[in-house]
Amino acid sequence: MKRFHVHVHVENLDKNIAFYTAMFGQQPARTEGDYAKWMLADPPVNFAISTRGNAPGVDHLGIQVETPEELAAMKTNAVQADMALLDEGQTTCCYAKSDKYWITDPQGIAWEQFQTLDLIPVFSETRPAPDAACCATAPTSAAVKFMPKSAVKSDAKACC
Repeated sequence: MKRFHVHVHVENLDKNIAFYTAMFGQQPARTEGDYAKWMLADPPVNFAISTRGNAPGVDHLGIQVETPEELAAMKTNAVQADMALLDEGQTTCCYAKSDKYWITDPQGIAWEQFQTLDLIPVFSETRPAPDAACCATAPTSAAVKFMPKSAVKSDAKACC
């Protein structure tokens, strides 16, 4: 078995332990004064790359679910933990139709939580743009904090 590893440098450990414990729905497997680790068996990883962004590097992270019930349970965790979220509902992006919402960790890293509903033949049915991270129209200023950095442009909207 292989396990995907992500390590995020954080500024406030306690605030982030609370955030990630709520998001993952479980306590860390190990906690130290400067470190916490979750050994997640669920979810497996969906890893994607694209040339549709402003700069190379991590654009955003996310958790893809298989059922509407799983997405609703994750959203309930976020709401109960008083996380602000941007609910896009059903949308198209990244060659797929999805139901999704965004949350942002304390460092400003965007987390997309979504269920893929169907595949589409273009990057976005709404408006494909070769230099945009993806999707449709300009984000509102309130929505910007939930979006991946590459999507925060005048002509782009958050997506996968």
